[in-house]
Amino acid sequence: MKNGLLPVAGCDEAGRGPLAGPVVAAAVILDPERVPRGLDDSKKLPPAAREKLYDAICATAEVAVAVGSCTRIDRDNILQASLWALARAVEALPVRPGLVFVDGCDRIAVSCECRPVIHGDALVASIAAASIVAKVTRDRLMARLGAAYPGYGFERHMGYSVPEHTEALQRLGPTIHHRRSFSPVARAYGDNLDDADLAEDGLPL
Repeated sequence: MKNGLLPVAGCDEAGRGPLAGPVVAAAVILDPERVPRGLDDSKKLPPAAREKLYDAICATAEVAVAVGSCTRIDRDNILQASLWALARAVEALPVRPGLVFVDGCDRIAVSCECRPVIHGDALVASIAAASIVAKVTRDRLMARLGAAYPGYGFERHMGYSVPEHTEALQRLGPTIHHRRSFSPVARAYGDNLDDADLAEDGLPL
């Protein structure tokens, strides 16, 4: 604010690690006069608190969301799909920011100044708000996928690699919402993968 870089946005994503579902990015410009109390890294908040803060953020701030599909994740890898979604969320804000803080160590391709902040979701209020919006949005989406694809438990584990999900992959096979570039899913498809080629999250080792 002292440098005249207004407004300031924060952005973060949810869903880099799961085997299924998209990666969801959010960008938030908080109103300095109406910052919701209790903002924190979404992973540290219980679901009820996240939902309450989500409503407060959407009622008082400028918010935009973008989604990186499984197709994009498989084509570009999860890191590039995440950075693409983060940039799209910032560009979709109804107000153009003068500065955007992004969680992590990577810059994103936006038309304003960008500053990465490691552990930003615990240090910068607007990033914390974005992490909550992204997490709640993705959880709601995965709950809908859980209703559409019974037996996988998406509504409980949100697509992460837990025993319930691994068992469902073996029993039911992958859906169109699974990330084929992630080794457990590739194996469920019967793809021949060498562990030297892919890690569990689908990124090159």
